[in-house]
Amino acid sequence: MASEQPPSPPPSEPAPTTITGLGGDLLREIFLLLPSLPSLVRAAFACRTFLDAVRSFPAFRRRFRELHPQPLLGIFFDPDGPAIPSFAPFRRRDDPDRRAAVRRGDFFLTGLPDDEDDARPGWVINDCHDGYLVLEHIYTRDALAYNPLTLALDLLPPLPEEFYDDFQGYYTGLDYHIHAPDELDGAFRVMYACHDDLRARAAVFSSDTRAWQVLPYSEALRATPQSGEHEHWLTDGRIVDGFIYWVYSDEDAMLVLDTTTLHFSRVDFPDYLKGLTSMFRVGKTRDGVLCCVVAIEFNLYVWLREVRDDGVEEWVRGQLFQLDDIVEETGGTLEEHGQLKVLSVVDGVVYFSTHETFEDASLPCWFLSIDLEEYNMDLLFQRNYDSRIHPYIMPWPRSLVRNKACLQVEGA
Repeated sequence: MASEQPPSPPPSEPAPTTITGLGGDLLREIFLLLPSLPSLVRAAFACRTFLDAVRSFPAFRRRFRELHPQPLLGIFFDPDGPAIPSFAPFRRRDDPDRRAAVRRGDFFLTGLPDDEDDARPGWVINDCHDGYLVLEHIYTRDALAYNPLTLALDLLPPLPEEFYDDFQGYYTGLDYHIHAPDELDGAFRVMYACHDDLRARAAVFSSDTRAWQVLPYSEALRATPQSGEHEHWLTDGRIVDGFIYWVYSDEDAMLVLDTTTLHFSRVDFPDYLKGLTSMFRVGKTRDGVLCCVVAIEFNLYVWLREVRDDGVEEWVRGQLFQLDDIVEETGGTLEEHGQLKVLSVVDGVVYFSTHETFEDASLPCWFLSIDLEEYNMDLLFQRNYDSRIHPYIMPWPRSLVRNKACLQVEGA
């Protein structure tokens, strides 16, 4: 009789898969579902596996930005006269990660150098971009770049003497601007510009070389010479996607500096914007298209700089946002709110405020934002309007870009 075969042992259960055992591609797909950039930062630093899955993957970075615009952490208010700029955080109880990013930063600017006279601090903000502030001292004219999230502070050397040579007629200094794109791996450049009666020039500081490069004057940028009573023919500039735009105060155009090629050019405005140079801001859409947003009473008008089929650039009328319903959102009245004022346009989000100061300077203004793509309006907070306004947008952290291990957690 044939012997009976013993029964086969039951199959062993597969070992459970842990989240740290997931591959990098699957982890990145999961991370795309996170609600915001601060949430991604906190998740990435939970363990080395998560950090390695995020760091140095440009395609993931681009995709995350498409789904989650870089968040507003708050607004800096830069008053006139001797004072340190103040900061109003954007607070939401349902967004603890964004609040954590602010708590771990230095938004009181305690890291700035001490003033000789403690009672008369003199730092004012020239630019707020790519996570950095560029501040200038109103008494000493010293300048520095400061990152409130990483506490990185760079004192800028004085501009070379040659920068002030050969000007014709009136010399007018403009402002500092900073550009620190992700691909520079922590490096940045600061631009400073000036103009005389007819020409403009810029100097560029590199954090790599620690030196200024002075550019030659750019000729024929003015249609007609300026008389002495109108020597300030350029307004404060705005940096957008590596280009700095200064609006002509008495012409319907902008002076443009390409921070990559370091060449000046000129861009005319559409006819509709002529005479409204103090009422709009230049920015870009989420798709990277140059745009101008102008507030007239309680309407926001958008103009887009698009390329025609023949390769010629032109301004095209975009979306009109009628915001009379702002009364329902804020509980005020149109008479109290005065009108709207555009503050900044960053990656397709317009930051603006009501302007009660026209009616009563003691009334606080509402600060709001609207997404040009999704058309949804968000109330940020209510506060007295205080001179120059600088929205602080959280940058993509350098610690999620570098290949080497980063010892400093940014905003986590």
